[in-house]
Amino acid sequence: MDQIFDLLLDPQMLMVALIAVAAFATVVTFTLPLLSGDRTAARMKYVAGEREKMRAERMAQLADDTRRGNLRQQPKGFMKQVVEQLNLRKLLETDDTMTKLKMAGLRGQAPVVAFLFFRVSLPILCFALALFYLFVVKDYELPTLMRISMSIGAAYLGFYLPILFVSNLIQRRQASIKRAFPDSLDLMLICVQAGMSIEAALHKVAKEISGRSIELAEEFSLTTAELSYLPDRRQAFENLGKRTGLPGVKAVGTSLIQAERYGTPVGTALRVMAQENRDMRMAEAEKKAAALPPKLTVPMIVFFLPVLFIVILGPAAIKVMGIQ
Repeated sequence: MDQIFDLLLDPQMLMVALIAVAAFATVVTFTLPLLSGDRTAARMKYVAGEREKMRAERMAQLADDTRRGNLRQQPKGFMKQVVEQLNLRKLLETDDTMTKLKMAGLRGQAPVVAFLFFRVSLPILCFALALFYLFVVKDYELPTLMRISMSIGAAYLGFYLPILFVSNLIQRRQASIKRAFPDSLDLMLICVQAGMSIEAALHKVAKEISGRSIELAEEFSLTTAELSYLPDRRQAFENLGKRTGLPGVKAVGTSLIQAERYGTPVGTALRVMAQENRDMRMAEAEKKAAALPPKLTVPMIVFFLPVLFIVILGPAAIKVMGIQ
């Protein structure tokens, strides 16, 4: 044992052992990266594969929605022929019209053709119905010029009925998106902080929020698909704001664009925008609550006050009538 300890404590032996350990560490340092391969390239390949998989899922879902008629529909033959023969696209179709149809959730060529067709056919139909009613059914003893003027007014109303219909769809769609958007930002923030990419977060939130707002889930699904195949990711976020037409959604899109361009944390931007949208929703609710008293003034005067006067003055009137 003494010889073994003397051998271990021998300076020359220690020097040889240290040199052997250093040589082994050097060999391991140079050979281990060659044996393990390029982990960065493997990681990038995995991310690209996941993105292609997500893109395929989104495109398959969009194709399924197309077959079921949820997103894009083919225009009807008769309407398409009328629109093409009268060249209505050149006369009536504008960028503002296309934007409003997208905001109403009407995508594809079928809604455009139907919108242009009804803008031409409804004035003629309303004019014919008004003429038939005023000249055949009941004339109200009006002069002929007055009845013709009223028929022209009905035709003018029929020309703007499609616009009113689309505006109503836009308002209902925006109201649904406004109610669910702050909560969707909170869900997106949780997903991003958990390590998900913005595409995966939008895909997850679209599934979770569909129970509250199908419109918002549809917009998030389209944005996820656009992020997968558009060459410029900025365009996908801008399209989200254009399709909704809401300032809050446009502000979130701008924040995400700046976060990707300048490298700022996406979670911080989402947290701030979620709080701002929640404040906007609360301010809108307070505005509606503050508008209730003026709106209730006329119903109270017409319905409540007469009943109140009857209840208060009714017994006194009965007594006076009994004394007489």
